[in-house]
Amino acid sequence: MSVSTLRKRNRGAYGTPFSGVGLEFYPLGIAPDHSGVVLHEVGFLPRNDWWVFPNVFSPFWRLYYNFRSGHRVIFPDREVAITPRHIMLIPERCLFHCEGRVAVPNLWLAFSVSRRLATGVRVPVLLKPGPTEMCLLRATAGLIDRRHPHRDGAYFAGLALLHLILARPEIRWAGGIIPDGVRRALRHIETECGSRLGISALAQEAGMSVRGFTAAFRRACGKSPARFITEIRVREAAHLLLETAESIDVIAERTGFPNRHHFSRVFKATTGEPPALFRQRHGEGGLGRK
Repeated sequence: MSVSTLRKRNRGAYGTPFSGVGLEFYPLGIAPDHSGVVLHEVGFLPRNDWWVFPNVFSPFWRLYYNFRSGHRVIFPDREVAITPRHIMLIPERCLFHCEGRVAVPNLWLAFSVSRRLATGVRVPVLLKPGPTEMCLLRATAGLIDRRHPHRDGAYFAGLALLHLILARPEIRWAGGIIPDGVRRALRHIETECGSRLGISALAQEAGMSVRGFTAAFRRACGKSPARFITEIRVREAAHLLLETAESIDVIAERTGFPNRHHFSRVFKATTGEPPALFRQRHGEGGLGRK
């Protein structure tokens, strides 16, 4: 696949787990089975030389493994290379940038888990692959890297890989699973972030009292509903800044901010850059314009 074709087709990993260049399975919002895992997409590119996506903040997990070095993930506090020495796991709703312009064999899985990492676990989670995991990594890539990909084989190999990795003792999980009511509220925030989102209405959506909902949300997500809403709105605003020519005033209104001044202040506090500079640096010709 040429670079120009890849840039057009690869939608990255923002609000949807479907990149446009992988095998798609279940969409977001599907209830997990007893294992607590839903596999959304499995993808492999033998020469991915365009992996450039700024300010990723998505409602799903991802697994990355590159069979050669050359790509990196940039977090607010550090940069981490994706190498053959480690499997990389990034939980849902973590802010990071993807940077990769070197042609490397790139494998990824997009998935959801009905659990949350324990407090203090450093992100991304880096795991040295064992022999069985290496076999599954190669098998999954091989089932996709062909003229007619083996869809069922890639799905079951990817799911087996996930179950094996998520059971690793190095991964510490918080107690309990995310309640269904909180999940409904999360999906409502994701789809209606430009609307007015009051805590009372979200609690009603979850079928809980305001106090019970706020406490359950903090336990499940590690942050308050208000903070989560702000992060989702900033993510959507970042996409609009890069993908449209709309004014900052219009983008502020579309993403639920009361005015441009408030939007600019919150956007800078979250991303480290004011909206205008973000558009200038990461737009056409910058880090992240596709």
